[in-house]
Amino acid sequence: MISANFKHILSFTGISLLSGIFMTVYGQNPPDQKKDTTRVHYIQEIVVTESTRNAEIRSSTPLQILSSKSLMELNALQVSDAVKQFSGVTVKDYGGIGGLKTVSVRSLGANHTTVSYDGIALTDVQSGQIDIGRFSLENVDMISLSSGQSDNIFQPARLFASASVLNIQTLSPEFRDNRKMNGKVALKAGSFGLINPSLTLNRKFNQQLAASFSGEWLAANGEYPYRLNYGFAGKDSSSMETRRNTDVNNLRLEAALHTKFSDKSRGYIKTYFYQSERGLPGATIYYNLTNFSTQRIWDNTFFTQAHYRHELSRKWEIQANAKYNRGYLRYLDPVVLNSDGKTENTYVQNEIYGSVSTLFRAFENISFSASSDVSGNTLDAGGSGFTSPSRLSWLTVLAGKYVSNRVLATASLLYTHINEQTKTGAAAENQRRFSLYIFLSVKLFKTADLRFRTFYKNIFRVPTFNDLYYSRVGNPDLKPENTQQFNLGATYTTTFIELLQFFSVTADAYHNRIDNKIVAYPTKNIFEWTMLNYGRVDIDGLDFSLEAAYRIAKGYNLIAGGSYTYQRALNVTNPDDRDYNQQIPYTPRVSGSGRASLETPWINLNYSTIWSGHRYAVNQNYAENRVEGYSDHSISASRNFITSFGIIGAGIEILNLTNKHYEVVRFFPMPGRSFRGNISLKF
Repeated sequence: MISANFKHILSFTGISLLSGIFMTVYGQNPPDQKKDTTRVHYIQEIVVTESTRNAEIRSSTPLQILSSKSLMELNALQVSDAVKQFSGVTVKDYGGIGGLKTVSVRSLGANHTTVSYDGIALTDVQSGQIDIGRFSLENVDMISLSSGQSDNIFQPARLFASASVLNIQTLSPEFRDNRKMNGKVALKAGSFGLINPSLTLNRKFNQQLAASFSGEWLAANGEYPYRLNYGFAGKDSSSMETRRNTDVNNLRLEAALHTKFSDKSRGYIKTYFYQSERGLPGATIYYNLTNFSTQRIWDNTFFTQAHYRHELSRKWEIQANAKYNRGYLRYLDPVVLNSDGKTENTYVQNEIYGSVSTLFRAFENISFSASSDVSGNTLDAGGSGFTSPSRLSWLTVLAGKYVSNRVLATASLLYTHINEQTKTGAAAENQRRFSLYIFLSVKLFKTADLRFRTFYKNIFRVPTFNDLYYSRVGNPDLKPENTQQFNLGATYTTTFIELLQFFSVTADAYHNRIDNKIVAYPTKNIFEWTMLNYGRVDIDGLDFSLEAAYRIAKGYNLIAGGSYTYQRALNVTNPDDRDYNQQIPYTPRVSGSGRASLETPWINLNYSTIWSGHRYAVNQNYAENRVEGYSDHSISASRNFITSFGIIGAGIEILNLTNKHYEVVRFFPMPGRSFRGNISLKF
């Protein structure tokens, strides 16, 4: 069974402890030597897991976790909906179910966030950004976000090589009461033509082998009403229009084999397939609402990844990962004023990836790890003149960790070696860099769980293939963006009385600096652009979150939480520029989220909200470039019914309850009030 990394460690600790007690008891009371001494005593595996709340508090770096239970309480359909609840996160949402959704953490940009799927990183060398809107929550067990990097030093080198990591952990098969098979069938439907059936099946073959399958189909016409303002909202005229070319048709299939060769050896192999066709609604344009948006996009993603982990002894442990990924993208604009009357592009990218990691527990409190990753990436496009680039990456990291009851300290040194090649044209410069990371967490008092934490990380991100080689825009002379991260924070958790089951609060102040920021910049005129290292950004921020669980009465529980973020992200490139010392685009100064869940014996009621202050669409912070702030409120009700053939679940959601008309990205309106219902059967 594959679970979160901290679950593996605690599982091993718990099993070792129980085994030690077992042996101690028999050691103190040895059996009669005349009796058969060849008997073997078997005990069932016991997995000891840590509460996600405790993991967040005890982490030495900012860690935010949404467990499967928390995800059920949110009014979320996709991973992008859930991630909006995290503090310090900006999800760039182009509207609707099929709209592109990318995540930026602490204003560093989407390219500085690694998205991992079951512990192995997802990649897109073409754009460098992962569309998290294509990941459903139907088969997700946990989502976690680490700023800097996690406390776990036993992981692939790729997960050390970014400013933050968003980890999506899928459900692993679990079997109870000696059952060999279980599963879930579900159906969601709602406004704007949404229909979303899904199926999950788990099969246990024996104690060593189990299989899982998950599949779903999602379709919607996406035609939602919105208010088009002609000029400043509320001051000039407006009209109600309908979003066009917003249909989406997605299919996701996943299959996995989970193996447990012994108590010390386990692994999995997973195959993932995703296919999508959708319209690109484009930006709203005054007095041209019918024919301006006709672009279509098709994408197809396939990957197979494998993971193996083996404990050689109490001191040594190894793990290996391998992956093959193929991504296909087709873009069509059927209305273009050129000789063909259209623009059609296709892109195919391939990746082969391998990773080996070793963990050495030198002493009771000190451990070391070494990880090395190798990957090869290629990108091909239809048509002549494309450079067809390829990239060979080698990442190696050495890390150390010290753990005691009150102190947790970790340091790592990452070496990155990247070779670039092209079939035609100039290739970018090869890269060789060292990156340092240090963090420390201290618990000040024995009786109070108050912890202070701090970290420093230097990391860089190489330019994407689009940055380097995109036709008439790419610049192979680009340098990597260099990022410095500083963080100082505190966490506190307690239980005041019996009814207050849990209360926690975290606060982190941070400073980030980006040098050699890559931006698109006009050259000869506004119609000819190129990518340049023309920027430096200084970011100062504060993340604050709290969570509480209150037992009202027997069977009645109230769980509530919230987050607040302040970010001052300024362009400090050139004092002579008009945008000097002004907030970078699409970064609100203040934003936040909140959620509450009331559990009763008859029904569960949930509420969630996200809100944002105003932002600016471009670098100049003028009134005409301002995108107004917003708040989005959603509620839901659900109930489970236990029957002889399984657990039936039913629920209804009202999204954007106040019917707020707003934009996350300028000229890309978000949906107003909508409804969603779901029904499921666990068997």
